[in-house]
This record gives sequence, structure tokens and C-alpha cells, in this order.
Amino acid sequence: MNLATFDQCIIDFSKHYGILIARIAFFIVFFWFGILKVFGMSPANALVESLMESALPFLTFSQFIVLFGLFEMTIGILFLIPKYSRLVIPFFFLHMLTTALPLFVLPSITWQSFLVPTLEGQYIIKNLVLVSLAIVIIAQLKPMRRT
Repeated sequence: MNLATFDQCIIDFSKHYGILIARIAFFIVFFWFGILKVFGMSPANALVESLMESALPFLTFSQFIVLFGLFEMTIGILFLIPKYSRLVIPFFFLHMLTTALPLFVLPSITWQSFLVPTLEGQYIIKNLVLVSLAIVIIAQLKPMRRT
């Protein structure tokens, strides 16, 4: 097999399975991270608690973290089901917005210095990759019919 044939095989495989792999990746990340929150085992709990205390003082952290974990698990499950793409995308972007808040609201936790994120900051910034992957999934949707 020459290089051009191999290249075409990789491209064909990616076209055929790319969206499915993306959906499975979303499921794994969101379900896994969500279930860790539900069982109180997430390394992000301290960051989430700091943000929650400043934004949602009417909920206890233990209530919030379980609800947030279930929300993440739901996003993961919905990404697996293509017919729910239009439903999950707004939830996903709401999640991305809320998870980006610490970059602005809790700079002492997310930044070491100007443009130098902490590990927590890097964890948040990597969500740009998830946003771009969601855009790829959106791009493959068929437009809704006009009525």
C-alpha cells in the first residue's frame, strides 16, 4: 500500500466514523466526570465549590454537586443519541459557559500570572477543544425544514 492509498483510507475512515467517535468521546468525558461528581470523587469539586458559593448561595454544595454531576451525565448520554443533537447542544454550551466562569470570577485559582494558567485553568481552557468538536457535530446536522 502506497502513501496516497493509506492517506485515502484514513480520510475515508474518518468521514465514516468521525462523528460517531466524537459522540462517544463526549459521552465518556461528560458521563465519567459527572459520575465522579455524583459520588463526591471529582478533583474539580473544590473549584466547583468556590464558584458555587459565589454564584448560588441558596443551594448547599452537596445538593449542587449531585445536580451538576447528573446534568453532565445527561449531556453525555444525549450526545450518544443523534436525534437529540439539537436538544443537547444548548445544554452543552450552557455548561461550557458556566465552566469558563472561574477564569474570570476566580482568577487566583485559575491563573498563576498573566496568560499562565494553573492546572485548574488549563483544565478549563481545554474546553475549547470540546467546543470545536461540538461545532463539527452541529455542522453535520441537516437543516430544519422551514414552515
